[in-house]
Amino acid sequence: MGGESMTRTAPSGGGTGTGTARAGGGRLGQRLSGLAVALGLVMFLGGFAWAALIYRPYTVPTSSMSPTIGVGDRVLAQRVDGDEVRRGDVVVFEDENWVADSKVVKRVVAVGGDTVSCCTGGKLTVDGKPIEEPYLPKGSPAELQGFGTVTVPEGRLFLLGDERQGSLDSTAHLGEAARGTVSRDAVSARVDAVVWPWKGMLKRPTGFETLGALSEPGPLRTIEALIVAGAVLVLAGGAYGPVAARLGRSRTATTRAETAGAR
Repeated sequence: MGGESMTRTAPSGGGTGTGTARAGGGRLGQRLSGLAVALGLVMFLGGFAWAALIYRPYTVPTSSMSPTIGVGDRVLAQRVDGDEVRRGDVVVFEDENWVADSKVVKRVVAVGGDTVSCCTGGKLTVDGKPIEEPYLPKGSPAELQGFGTVTVPEGRLFLLGDERQGSLDSTAHLGEAARGTVSRDAVSARVDAVVWPWKGMLKRPTGFETLGALSEPGPLRTIEALIVAGAVLVLAGGAYGPVAARLGRSRTATTRAETAGAR
């Protein structure tokens, strides 16, 4: 009995348990990583699909909407029915009396039932109320030449360009039977943002608020957030594997160094 060794070894189960916990943690991380990538792809691709259903891109070939939209600027316009259009909206429409077989981009300044005229103190008036138009080129009047009062027929729109000096808008068609107005049915989209070069969302035309509610912006900001969040999830999930492997190698190397140093 006297020669019996009293040295005891640590239970082998302890080491096994630690290894199992690490392996389980790795599997959980891989599953969460895969889930993040899958969810990110759904959000990323879903955002683009949603945008394709709701928005259409257009290139504006003239300066008639400057400085809001410059020559050659690329815009995103939300598909809407003409009945949804309100004062201050920048819309895309097609009217053979204006331009044959081509889309036109202009700002709605009056709707059916309104009376519109210019100018009073250099400002456009709608239903007798002067309209503040901060989107016009700085220092420019609402019109170079005034025009008489126009009563907009029901179901029609009176449209002007933001660059009033050279825009061929409703004022260029006053002599026609419709007095320069355009049918609501001719409208196919409402411009939400200038995307190239990037100018962002159009500012709300607050000068028209005294005449009624303004249009609400489309879901473009939500779509942008969805696409960005999806991209982040895909990148983060995809980076998990390489990062985890590098951390694992670093921990292994540290453990071996500590073991070798223990005597």
